Amino acid sequence: MEQFLHIPENYSQLFLVVIFSLVIGLSQRKLQMKSDENEPFFGSDRTFTLIGLLSYILYIIDPVTKIFWGCGGAALLIILGFNYYFKLYHLRRYGITTIVIALITYCIPALIMTQPFEFSLLVLVIVLLLTEMKETFISFANRMNNDEILTLVKFIIIAGIILPILSNERIIAEVDLTPRKIWMSTVIISGMSYVSYLLQKFVFHSSGLLVAGILGGLYSSTATTVVLSRKSKKAPESLRYQYSGAIVMATGMMFVRVMILLFIFNMGLFLQTWYYFVSLFMIITGVGLAIYYYKPPTAEQLQNFKTENDTNPLEFRVALIFAVLFVVFTLATFYTIQEFGTYGLKVLSFVVGVTDVTPFIISLFQGGYEITASTVISAVFLSLLSNNIVKLGYGLAIGPKRTRKPLIVGFAIACVATLIVLLIV
Repeated sequence: MEQFLHIPENYSQLFLVVIFSLVIGLSQRKLQMKSDENEPFFGSDRTFTLIGLLSYILYIIDPVTKIFWGCGGAALLIILGFNYYFKLYHLRRYGITTIVIALITYCIPALIMTQPFEFSLLVLVIVLLLTEMKETFISFANRMNNDEILTLVKFIIIAGIILPILSNERIIAEVDLTPRKIWMSTVIISGMSYVSYLLQKFVFHSSGLLVAGILGGLYSSTATTVVLSRKSKKAPESLRYQYSGAIVMATGMMFVRVMILLFIFNMGLFLQTWYYFVSLFMIITGVGLAIYYYKPPTAEQLQNFKTENDTNPLEFRVALIFAVLFVVFTLATFYTIQEFGTYGLKVLSFVVGVTDVTPFIISLFQGGYEITASTVISAVFLSLLSNNIVKLGYGLAIGPKRTRKPLIVGFAIACVATLIVLLIV
């Protein structure tokens, strides 16, 4: 480890050992103060500091064979074993977190002397986070459905098992379409949807319609429009602007999602056009916020109202549907350009807007077509314009009459802004 200024290395190492061990001990002292008085703890700040200090002394006495250090660790393990025996059989307490943290503290000197400082600091941060976040983990576990772990396993299978074994050879010689490229697109959009769902459920679960619109737009603005429009029927009159604003904000977030996909799949085109997406995001989201806060409800009106949506978007069926749509739109785009040129692509882009535009957009971003970059971005904005019109139709058809006026105002501005950008590019 590098020396601190002109301080000898042994002194700097000793200083870090004492500081790291003391910080861990202070975190244990804090837990003792918050816990039941009858809860037994193995030491506190001084004990953990002395464990780290003892470990450092034993380590430097014989740095080659490390016999003394190993014997010290064995002795500490025996003491901790007796402590746990008393805790388990006399007090019926089963937790071993403090014991494990004591063992980690004993290993801190070895980490500091053999590993980069940043790595040792990272270990300390992880220990402190895991110590302090006990209540958070309990709350997190209480909010988990029975299928949450299964869902995580599904995503690991989709991203970590299926993707690497797929071939990267073209399915059709003239079309730049491979099994790995198809599934990579599926993994990326599924990952975005899954992260949006986790944030909404576990991080911003009590933040209401505002976050529902923002995170829902990252997943699917069309699905969010349908869900919020359906829920607005049962919502009180006082929330009509909040539902309408959240729907418009979901459409604004759609441009962020498309920009992220452009960054992933076509960096060159992203550098040329990112400001169009940022401008539309700011304009439409700003309009959505203005509608949302136009006539905010009182605290009494919101008291018993729940907006949480526990629907998990990550399912194999959804992933397979996306993969199929991606193949269909890639082939349709390729042969449309071949047979009908740029005009045919414009017609296809407008028609695609009535469906999920993401597979079509990703197929355009990945390239392989004999068209210019401006044609690609024009087709993207045309499909987004068409999709905005369709979402307005969904909102008017599904939602109640009281939300129609703010929806028309919001989507009219969104469509006009998109049309202006479409005419510029």
